[in-house]
Amino acid sequence: MSRSGNNSVVPEAREALDRFKMEAASEVGVNLKQGYNGNLTSKEAGSVGGQMVKKMIEAYEKGMK
Repeated sequence: MSRSGNNSVVPEAREALDRFKMEAASEVGVNLKQGYNGNLTSKEAGSVGGQMVKKMIEAYEKGMK
């Protein structure tokens, strides 16, 4: 199976990831809009990504208990 770019194997996964990204962005005070967000600074994009990773680790650790 070949995948290219940002195409998800499961379309529902893309929707869930987008909701998760928007939630993380609002938690760190970054104003994302639906679609293209190429105007974000590296710092803003990194804050959103870092918040997403933090939340994923917290969820994983809760699941281990």
